[in-house]
Order: sequence, then C-alpha cells, then structure tokens
Amino acid sequence: MNIGFFIVGGIIFAIYIALTFWNIFYSNKKQREENYPNLEKNKVANANIPSQVDSDETDNKDGL
Repeated sequence: MNIGFFIVGGIIFAIYIALTFWNIFYSNKKQREENYPNLEKNKVANANIPSQVDSDETDNKDGL
C-alpha cells in the first residue's frame, strides 16, 4: 500500500513539474509576441543590411 502512494505521488509530481515548465515557456513566448510583435520580421528583413551608427529610429533627422 505504501509503494502505491509513492507511485501515485510521483506521477502527480511529474505532471505538476511538466505543466510548470510548459507554463513558463508558453508565457515567455506569448509575452515576446505581445511586447515585440515585429521582432521576427525585422530579423529577416534586416539580415543583409549592415548596421548603421545613426539609425532611423532616432530623432536626429538631419543625418549628422
């Protein structure tokens, strides 16, 4: 009887750990999608463009 409780407890614990890891990775993925929605598009679009010191995202529009 004691070994049965140990096995059932181990199964419950393993399911709990698996769902915890799934929740961590799923939440991380959703947060990345919500906070950086165009991250993957920028990686692909800017793959062959050399980096620039003065990017277009700054308020410096005169190029100096």
